[in-house]
Amino acid sequence: MTIMSRVAAFFRSRWLGGVPIDRLFWRDLVVVGTAINVASSVAALILLGLKLPLALVLAVHFAPVPYNIFLTFAVWRTAGKSSGAKASLMTLGATLWLILVVVA
Repeated sequence: MTIMSRVAAFFRSRWLGGVPIDRLFWRDLVVVGTAINVASSVAALILLGLKLPLALVLAVHFAPVPYNIFLTFAVWRTAGKSSGAKASLMTLGATLWLILVVVA
């Protein structure tokens, strides 16, 4: 399996709800997504400290936003296939997480 087919399978499985909601929310969104955002922010701060162009700093800082939006929508879609308080809380949590990582 090539790297591109693995990447495509990763995104497809999450978009189509093939990943359990707990793994999608806690591992993919909260742990990995937050780590990517922290790394991006640290890299942007380093670039800012090196006095590189602001456009580059902002591009690095906001680079994870499309992935963040994808993860949030994937949680919404997966939670929409089930009912109950847990699904509603994860949808709310994903929304609040998206707002937090985009604003911070």
